[in-house]
Amino acid sequence: MTVALGATNLPGLPLLRRGKVRDTYDLGDGRLLMVATDRISAFDVVLPQPIPLKGTVLTRLSRFWFARTREIVPNHLLTADVTEFPAALAPYRDQLAGRAMLVRRAERIDVECVVRGYLAGSAWAEYRASGTVGGEALPAGLRQAARLPAPIFTPAAKSDVGHDITIATDELARLVGPDLARRLEETSRALYGAAVAHARKRGIILADTKFEFGFIDGELTVIDELLTPDSSRFWEAAAYEPGRDQPSFDKQPVRDWLERSGWNKQPPAPDLPDDVVRATTARYVAAYERLTGESLPEARG
Repeated sequence: MTVALGATNLPGLPLLRRGKVRDTYDLGDGRLLMVATDRISAFDVVLPQPIPLKGTVLTRLSRFWFARTREIVPNHLLTADVTEFPAALAPYRDQLAGRAMLVRRAERIDVECVVRGYLAGSAWAEYRASGTVGGEALPAGLRQAARLPAPIFTPAAKSDVGHDITIATDELARLVGPDLARRLEETSRALYGAAVAHARKRGIILADTKFEFGFIDGELTVIDELLTPDSSRFWEAAAYEPGRDQPSFDKQPVRDWLERSGWNKQPPAPDLPDDVVRATTARYVAAYERLTGESLPEARG
């Protein structure tokens, strides 16, 4: 039986940050313990029910991409093997197995680096309103979910409350300096290109994604999660049809149900029906198995 993890309980460990999904602990020696729970948020509100296996998928998929992209850019992962965790974490192995990463602490760059290859989400809303994406003019007459003439880099300034704010590339240069701004864009595009090529072989479209970076010992490093259903739009290539919303490997069943429920999108969120929870778990597990070509060990049986 799969038990969903809504929150970690690690007595004696200093909790550095509790986000919408991840609980991060400071081990005090330049290392952090990042635990991906099964919490799920929609419309910036954390929902009452966790989604079983969601955190495991996020962790295992990040590990998969970290391994595939380390020749493009270093990452912060030290190990995700609980047997290699410090002795102080041994009592919590059952809670941490499959969903925790021991990482190097980085000096975070407070910018999200977004690369978009298709016209979806906030990019579609901006295009409908002004004919631009990230302030860049696009050809007229593009349809929802259309493939863009070329991928677009649309950085966003991070916000601890609400949505991050999309900024122009010249504003990014003012925030972090022109040299780092160029490196962030080049690295983001390289990661996106590599992931697009791999996903295409698996029959999946990577519509867009976001990356976070920091510095470790002066070296630009990709941090947090990488190319997961929470940070990316993955679409079924065989079902792709511009002009409408696309079936996606993420929390779409949750969003769809909430839209139909009449909820005003303000806390507290309503309870999710069991069938919506099961359908969402299935989407996350399918994303992992399709992209990696492997079954999710925790989903067996």
